Amino acid sequence: MERVTHHHSQGLSSGPSPIDPLPARIVVGLLAAIGAAVVAGAVWLWPSHQHVDIPMPFQNAAGGAVSTQSAHVLSSGLSDCGSPSAGQVLTTAPAPASAGAGRCVQTLLAIDSGPNAGANTLLEFSPGPGQPEFAAGDRIRVTRQVDAEGATSYAFYDFERGWPLVGLAIAFAVVIAAVARWRGLLAMVGIVVAFLVLVVFLLPALRDGAPAVPVALVASAAILYAVIFLAHGVNLRTSAALLGTLSSLLLAAGLSWAAIKLAHLTGLSDEQNAAVSAYLGSVSISGLLLAGFIIGSLGVLNDVTVTQASTVFELAHVGGTTSRRAIFLSAIRVGRDHIASTVYTLVLAYAGSSLPLLLLFSVANRSLGDVLTSESVAIELVRSAVGGIALALSVPLTTAIAAVLAKPAEISPAPAVPASSRHNQT
Repeated sequence: MERVTHHHSQGLSSGPSPIDPLPARIVVGLLAAIGAAVVAGAVWLWPSHQHVDIPMPFQNAAGGAVSTQSAHVLSSGLSDCGSPSAGQVLTTAPAPASAGAGRCVQTLLAIDSGPNAGANTLLEFSPGPGQPEFAAGDRIRVTRQVDAEGATSYAFYDFERGWPLVGLAIAFAVVIAAVARWRGLLAMVGIVVAFLVLVVFLLPALRDGAPAVPVALVASAAILYAVIFLAHGVNLRTSAALLGTLSSLLLAAGLSWAAIKLAHLTGLSDEQNAAVSAYLGSVSISGLLLAGFIIGSLGVLNDVTVTQASTVFELAHVGGTTSRRAIFLSAIRVGRDHIASTVYTLVLAYAGSSLPLLLLFSVANRSLGDVLTSESVAIELVRSAVGGIALALSVPLTTAIAAVLAKPAEISPAPAVPASSRHNQT
């Protein structure tokens, strides 16, 4: 005869883990002090929004901003070069070119917006690599210029991408909302806030010639306060992640400044930076480069710190009588795996953005040492190194903060089981 008895194990308390009040007060106080410093910094550095002349490449014939109009392609094909109708406002068929001047791609467009809506115009290109390829029905943007005599001309600007981008944005929002629910929606609100900070504060302040490091730190901190608390709620778990991210961000700023100075990076190897230097003399290019390093490290730091804080609090909740030291060491082991995967993701992302440059270097018969130490490649190497160091150090820093805040949950014994509920089986 065999007796089988059903045993009931102890269960976890369902309430939240008790928190020591002193560390919580310290963390909340630090975040409040940093938040006040961010507000004061924003007031001090707030841009004047003074008028800035439009750079020459972006001016129209009258010195104003270039405006674009929508159009769509009616037909496109090879024809003789030199049509007198190229770029003109047409209400009849375009005039043919004289033979013997070579073959060009001529594209007839219907203008859909602006003062000449309903008329046509003709675009003419020499065929070859780098030139746009048109098919009937393609929607594009064209620039409209009016010269001193009042003659209007049109030129190709870019393809129309409004509706495809809107569709992708809607798909992105739907998928995020379906998977992450309210947290996903709040994360998207955080993205909007981040872009507003960049457009309203960061870029105008840099344009005014404000010091790049304080501007980038104030903007980055403001973005972090918004996105972390919006996406993950206001609690001690997210407070630990935020304090860890802010500390790592300050470290990344110092590392970026030192690396740019030691490696003598000017940023002028980039075409856009060179254009900024030529047309916006008040903007420091090295400062712009440094601000880019700081802003670029936000996303990956936020990802790692939030994960580490969540890991610590979950381990504390289910850890029973486990000590803070054991929780810290367990979370660090998780963090090591996260660092390993994120660092090479970071490096490969920067390498992917530099593929055209690396391809050119690969056919230039230059030594590997020359390629790696050239400024264009060195900037990406320094960016990867700084991001990797800040990322690696953010793990123990955030884990330690979270381990101090998250006190292990208490184990409570299960209620006694009545004898009548026990079953004996013969």
